[in-house]
Amino acid sequence: MSRIGKQPIPIPDKVSAQISGQHVTIKGPKGTLERNIPQPIEVKQEGDTIVVNPTDGSRIGRQRHGLCRTLVANMVDGVSQGFQKRLAIQGVGYRAQAQGKKLTLNVGYSNPVEMEMPDGIDVAVENRNTEVIVSGIDKEIVGNIAAQIRGVRPPEPYKGKGIRYFDEQVKRKAGKTGK
Repeated sequence: MSRIGKQPIPIPDKVSAQISGQHVTIKGPKGTLERNIPQPIEVKQEGDTIVVNPTDGSRIGRQRHGLCRTLVANMVDGVSQGFQKRLAIQGVGYRAQAQGKKLTLNVGYSNPVEMEMPDGIDVAVENRNTEVIVSGIDKEIVGNIAAQIRGVRPPEPYKGKGIRYFDEQVKRKAGKTGK
């Protein structure tokens, strides 16, 4: 059995869970998340904890055990605390602007790149327009949006210019040398 999957998920105060069959709904102060859990996995609420177990000893059940437990735990964390990803923009003249649900990136292209944020995702720009903070309650969507923003101009290895995650280390290469 999965070591991660065996651990019960504590439900904090102000968070409620509703489980009906394979459908899990978590409500909290930041919002509501819903997810369908795949078939060989069973989700039960026992007091103030949620327990995830495989229904049989099949290979797929063992494989999905830890994954499903982590997905439900991320739902509980998201509605109670939320998630955020920080991105840093490096380069001369590179900057970002946030206006409501729209993020505008000036990162060396002839035209600025505009991105619309989906519902439930907030974007903020700090530190003289060189830091982008993506936040929301769904960890999967926050990570995907941050990856899309980084994909506009990934960091290049020679000068390090581009958009990177805040804690990302970019391996630098030596440039050409003269004779």
